Amino acid sequence: MKNRLKKIILEKSVFFGDFTLSSGKKSKYYIDARISTLFPESSYLIGEIIYKMLEPWTVDAIGGYSIGADPIVTAVSIVSFLKENPIPAFIIRKETKQYGRGKQIEGNFKEGMKVAVVDDVITTGNSIINGIKTVKNNGGEVVVAISVIDRGEGGKEKIEAMGVPYIPIFTLEDLDIKN
Repeated sequence: MKNRLKKIILEKSVFFGDFTLSSGKKSKYYIDARISTLFPESSYLIGEIIYKMLEPWTVDAIGGYSIGADPIVTAVSIVSFLKENPIPAFIIRKETKQYGRGKQIEGNFKEGMKVAVVDDVITTGNSIINGIKTVKNNGGEVVVAISVIDRGEGGKEKIEAMGVPYIPIFTLEDLDIKN
């Protein structure tokens, strides 16, 4: 599964040129993982792989910052249902809604839950770090953070400094991409 996912990511999501990353850094390549996380086969593979990665932890739900985490948490949730071990999903808004129930975390999240937080690509780790803080501020506990790809630019260290284990499906080395 992992080899097939790697092939899809390299074919669909890796672009070479001159790019500015969300961190403001310049890069000779860009990984648009959303193309792969939203593609049927790779979405399924990501769901299967992350579901398996979660085995060492007991989680009540899986979530992350919208938009990168949306297809990932959905894939994992569907795979978990098919395996008769349902893991509900939630999405974290960048800002609290100013209408309705005024929530920042949408979906299946409640105070006291132990959760996994995911993202598509990690550079500085800011999305997952903000997700961890939001979950904590809403009374939850993040037991693990997972990404599809880690660019190896300090995100892992920052996440783990918060006391949260972090594991990627792939590093740049795994994808044979040079920084």
